[in-house]
Amino acid sequence: MTQSPHLAFRALADPTRREIMRLLTEQDMTIAQVSDQFDMTRAAVKKHLTMLSDGGLITTEVRGRERLNRLNPAGLAPVFDWLSFFDRFWDARLNDLKTAIEGESDD
Repeated sequence: MTQSPHLAFRALADPTRREIMRLLTEQDMTIAQVSDQFDMTRAAVKKHLTMLSDGGLITTEVRGRERLNRLNPAGLAPVFDWLSFFDRFWDARLNDLKTAIEGESDD
């Protein structure tokens, strides 16, 4: 069963969370490392990381006393699936429009 993209979209709606995801493309990071990149408390960063985790966009691995946050690219699959429906929808509509316009020019 495909996961609903609702929580992923909710997580992606915030520019800070999108920036955190961008940072995690470069390396896995602890809360402290992520916090160092922003002018906000660790508690605020933790809330952002929780939203990303709830959306399936990141995973957290416990290593000793540290919790490493890692980008989960597969978490974007439900978003891509949802968007691909509209991609196909508009492709079909635009092809129909092209056919109609070309049909009118043949008259």
